[in-house]
Amino acid sequence: MIAKILSAAVLGIDAYQVDVEVDLAIGLPYFATVGLPEGAVKESKDRVKASLKNSGYDYPQNRITVNLAPADIKKETPGLDLPIALGILGAMRILPDTKLKDYIIIGELSLDGEVKPVKGSLPVAAAVRDLGLKGVIVPRENAREAAVVEGIDVIPADNLSQVVNFLSGTTEIQPMTVNIAELFNQESAYDIDFNDVRGQEHVKRSLEVAAAGGHNVLMIGPPGAGKTMLAKRIPTILPAMTFEESLETTKIYSVLGLLKNNAALVATRPFRSPHHTVSDAGLIGGGHVPKPGEISLAHNGVLFLDEMPEFKKNVLEVLRQPMEDAVVTISRALTSITYPARFILISALNPCPCGFRTDPTKQCTCTPTQVQRYLSRISGPLLDRIDIQVEVPSVRYRDLSAEAGGETSANIRGRVNEARRIQSERFKGTKATCNAAMSARQIRQHCQIDDQGHKLLEMVVDKLGMSARAHSRILKVARTIADLEGTENISTAHLSEAIQYRSLDRQLSAS
Repeated sequence: MIAKILSAAVLGIDAYQVDVEVDLAIGLPYFATVGLPEGAVKESKDRVKASLKNSGYDYPQNRITVNLAPADIKKETPGLDLPIALGILGAMRILPDTKLKDYIIIGELSLDGEVKPVKGSLPVAAAVRDLGLKGVIVPRENAREAAVVEGIDVIPADNLSQVVNFLSGTTEIQPMTVNIAELFNQESAYDIDFNDVRGQEHVKRSLEVAAAGGHNVLMIGPPGAGKTMLAKRIPTILPAMTFEESLETTKIYSVLGLLKNNAALVATRPFRSPHHTVSDAGLIGGGHVPKPGEISLAHNGVLFLDEMPEFKKNVLEVLRQPMEDAVVTISRALTSITYPARFILISALNPCPCGFRTDPTKQCTCTPTQVQRYLSRISGPLLDRIDIQVEVPSVRYRDLSAEAGGETSANIRGRVNEARRIQSERFKGTKATCNAAMSARQIRQHCQIDDQGHKLLEMVVDKLGMSARAHSRILKVARTIADLEGTENISTAHLSEAIQYRSLDRQLSAS
């Protein structure tokens, strides 16, 4: 007696179909699971047995063989508990196979038959839609998340008996539905704003340029100058997330089980700030079965590295490839998984080990050698990939005590949106989405400068000993500044401002 249940598992941020085949044969009672089951799947036999008995069903005293196809991919999700239990009931002819081919089923079982939430229900729902099936049966806690995918029935399940009755046709369960537009309105509000920041107008200007062109930023300043406060508000001036961006970002959070408060979508730009003790695997992803890291959790948002020189050198160096390619590929013996990693890197550092080298009111105790050693912890190749370097001075009292706040995030976002609209038209039909992603050919095409601009750039590049990559970064930033002004041509004023955003290059050149 054989029964087949359709289920799914997640690999990377996408799901694939898993056929759960259950065979009951005459022989001594035995439960075997084949098809590369990992720890959580191997243990499912005990959960399934207790769940069936405590739900009022007889457990067969036969030789039970469960095959999980495809058999060449490791399965580690407890979400196969429910389909295995249903497969046993199907093999016992307790469950008819009328609806079994219409639904993919996932869910972890407790010992009393309750269906518990699992990770990755959104990618599973997307796979159901792509496979052309009628719908998906998921734990109730995951139903709103899965219902974001339109065109399929999302059936919320509370317990094993309820699912059996639904598939037998004796009980109806209303599919879960969500209003996408309403979700965006509810989830897309920020509780912080740029008008909370007093002073630092030139820093706000540099962050506006960064948001408009998708540029990476390095902020240099003494402790307490407001670097972290400024960084946290950058998502509020970035363009609102599109549904496609939101869906892709939500998939990453879904496979890690990080969607909070029954949230169905990640509708605000992510802001991730890992501690400086993070490992390279924690930052870019890894593990026995590779999972997304912090840079993927920051996809379509901001990755903030505070006190950048305190991070291990090997951890910082692994950022170089994802910053260029907007993806990270993690290879293991049996599989290779690519995760999206398109983010704006915002980093912060003190000007010296004690932090007070540029503070006008406090004495710096660091020697020039200590300062040089501290700054050199950030390698040249990584520094080249940071488009904007800006000094953040201590805030004066009169700025702190001012009653009037600065410009609101909404006003700044309006200018950023207009600049992004110009870039969208410019790069239509190409892989580039913003100025920071321009290729060498696109830089030559869209960043043309006059003779005066060439002379200025030649003088600066030769004096500071900049690399070819740093030269390209200056042109990209100048292109963004021109876009913010709505001008087609890059002027020397635009170049001059872009050059001012290479402050660390100037410091290293002078030291």
